[in-house]
Amino acid sequence: MVGVLVAAYLATRVVGYLFTLVAERVPRRRLSIKIFNPIARVLIYGTATYLILGPLLQLSPSQLLAVSGLFGAALGLGLKDLFGGIIGGLVLVSERPYEIGDKVTIGGDYGEVTDIDLRATKLRTPDDSIVSIPNATMFTENVSNANDGDPEMMVVVELAVTASADVERASVIVKEAMVTSKYVFVDDDHPFVVFVEDETYYRTIRGKAYVADLRDEFAFASDVTERSMAAFASEGIEMPEAPLHDSEHR
Repeated sequence: MVGVLVAAYLATRVVGYLFTLVAERVPRRRLSIKIFNPIARVLIYGTATYLILGPLLQLSPSQLLAVSGLFGAALGLGLKDLFGGIIGGLVLVSERPYEIGDKVTIGGDYGEVTDIDLRATKLRTPDDSIVSIPNATMFTENVSNANDGDPEMMVVVELAVTASADVERASVIVKEAMVTSKYVFVDDDHPFVVFVEDETYYRTIRGKAYVADLRDEFAFASDVTERSMAAFASEGIEMPEAPLHDSEHR
């Protein structure tokens, strides 16, 4: 039994490494290749479970009753959440609301999906923390996918100028900063837009554009923000004393 579990663990590690290696060599197929990793894990651990439990399927009535009692006791000791996570993992693999590499928001956590196993999904947050979220959470919390399996992703960049500033010129500056960024991706299916929202004491210029690689989300936002602010300063376009600029994902 121990040997089967060890073999299954080693197999998942090797398979995961191989999928990651291949995915990084084919960037355009990175997400679609990595999704096979959790599927392979399900198959490997499913086979291991069958090999371990197979001999137990031929139980006498008294043995079956004893095993059922132990199983019920285990659930009573708090393994219900574990089994819920496993069921959630199987649903994730079959329905694929998100894949490894996607940028998602689950409940209040946002980040890149780095791993999906039978119990939990791991996210790498913008501050490089790893958050482990039980798969059962998908049944109780909203799940938002920023790129839905595509390598491209929309990024929203916001900058604020004072109410008396030349908002038309400021909008042109933000537009130019976006379309000249080395991270931007523009075609007929991935347009960009810049628009203005009026507030009481300032005006918000919001630009929306796609990055070619979702991993460049924050690099793109920083690039556009920094170059826009530098142009604002050189042309005398005033920003509020506490700059209200930020970036969001789709």
